[in-house]
Amino acid sequence: MDSKPVSATSLGAYFQVNGSALSKHYKNFLSGFYQWDQLEHAEEWILYPENIGTSLCLDEVSLSDGELYTVLTNARARCQKGSLIAMIKGVKSSTVSEVLKQIPLGKRMKIREVSVDMANNMEKIARTCFPSAFVVTDRFHVAQLISQAVQEIRIKYRWEAIEQENQLIKRYKQEGIKYKAHCFENGDSRKQLLARSRYILFKTSNKWTNSQKARAAILFREYPKIKEAYKLSMMFRNIYETSFSIPEANEKLTQWFIKVKEKNFDAFITAAESINSHKENILNFFRHRTTNALAESFNSKVKAFRSIFRGVKDTAFFLFRLSRILA
Repeated sequence: MDSKPVSATSLGAYFQVNGSALSKHYKNFLSGFYQWDQLEHAEEWILYPENIGTSLCLDEVSLSDGELYTVLTNARARCQKGSLIAMIKGVKSSTVSEVLKQIPLGKRMKIREVSVDMANNMEKIARTCFPSAFVVTDRFHVAQLISQAVQEIRIKYRWEAIEQENQLIKRYKQEGIKYKAHCFENGDSRKQLLARSRYILFKTSNKWTNSQKARAAILFREYPKIKEAYKLSMMFRNIYETSFSIPEANEKLTQWFIKVKEKNFDAFITAAESINSHKENILNFFRHRTTNALAESFNSKVKAFRSIFRGVKDTAFFLFRLSRILA
């Protein structure tokens, strides 16, 4: 129980002992929980400066009931023992920074890079606490923003198709005729075509199955704007795939901004403005191609760990168990 995410209930069932009694005995006597040096402030923050490295990930995670904690992890530990540096209740930059500044300045000045999402508070924390580090905006959060712009256009057309079908059903009903939706050559109605095309637009065309290729051909024929939006998203994705220096990526990003302006899609213009405001941090990715994927993986571990201990209401004890495994 000190090294694996196993609950007392599960362990008790395996050894045929009372799980509830084992849980109380472990917490009160065996674990050392009440001698934990961070117990006094554990519900507000826990800190392990000894786990700090040159490359860090900063993110947020929800433990339960939507309560957010800011998490700082060592990217080099790759979500294993020694990866957890800090967990701090809340996401307010001043609160988080106050805790992180307890780490000696000498250690903080050695940080080479900090990977964050696109939230301004995370960037502010990184710049305040690690002044010599490059702040890197995670590529997957940026790509998600572009994908959302494509999906917004698709969803707009889908609502129009639903409304159009509703009107036809109403009209046919008034005329005493049973409505039958028109289907394209692949068997999709217009409404189904727009609904079933969701996942196609996330993938590159070389990963489409034969049925997806057929659906995409119909979609792009019927909705040229969706085709143009998809091409814009793939052009942006290609920047990450084919650029290996900041000047090269910057040049391609500038060309992408020009294309977005030409197409004049509202969703893409909004996304482009957001990307432009984070441009420096986005380009920092091309220094060492660092992402926040390890932070997301760490957060998934925390959530999975939380699901195992769903009945544990003592947040401090949960964080104690978590730190025994990941700190």
